[in-house]
Amino acid sequence: MADGADLRSLVSELHNALNRKQLDAANNLLSRAKRTLLLQNALIPTPSTPSELIPLAREVLELGALASIRQTDAQGFTRYYQQLQPFYDLERDGAGSAHVDARTSQRSKITGLYLMLLLSMGDSTSFHTVLEGLVEEASLQGKRVEDDLYIKYPVDLERSLMEGSYDKVWRETNSERVPSEDFALFSNVLVGTIRSEIADCSEKAYPSLPISNAKNLLFLDSEGAVIEFAQQRGWVLRDGRIYFPVEPEAAARSEKDILVASSTVIENTIGYARELETIV
Repeated sequence: MADGADLRSLVSELHNALNRKQLDAANNLLSRAKRTLLLQNALIPTPSTPSELIPLAREVLELGALASIRQTDAQGFTRYYQQLQPFYDLERDGAGSAHVDARTSQRSKITGLYLMLLLSMGDSTSFHTVLEGLVEEASLQGKRVEDDLYIKYPVDLERSLMEGSYDKVWRETNSERVPSEDFALFSNVLVGTIRSEIADCSEKAYPSLPISNAKNLLFLDSEGAVIEFAQQRGWVLRDGRIYFPVEPEAAARSEKDILVASSTVIENTIGYARELETIV
């Protein structure tokens, strides 16, 4: 049976593989490390788990979570996040204990990444469930969740989303305030979600839009990207405009109404739609 020294060696190799972006090697090392932990009754912490293995086990699972994120494996990341909760419970409840070394913990980062995942999936209920627990914990310590950079980032993004300030979300996901490269990986997913929602609202609100307006509205880099996106949505392109599927109520709208399309109107429409969903 491998001992703690062998496990530490595996963890070191795992760090190196992730730093070098050798994800296949990292997956192999993760399998070996988790098998070792399982054989030593340390994959899930129990009173009989050797205390020196607890921080090592937590580190293996944290590295597994990061490896999943870097492979855009949302389900894998969620499994690791769930497996880490008993270790984070020990960290929260046993601060200062000899077998709980919080100095090497990546709990804050992993939790922030999980909030980002929920945000990109549009799972507002789970997002607020996790956040409420963090708020309560921070309050008991005389702190605020916004004091933690990894938690503040998704919280600020979620507030902007609820306000319908999608331009602010776009700027934040492309700014230097992104906490780490791992958080940046969510940018495309989150912006893609926003883009789809704006597109849905545009279809319902307007018969057509100029391609030039759609470029800014959909946060796309070029009119060529707009054309590609429009084709994917099945929109009709003609004479420099995008024509959406015609709804009966939309057919009655005047040409003047069509020409006033703007990002502000769409943001208000989205915000109103969100309020209706909350009421219902």
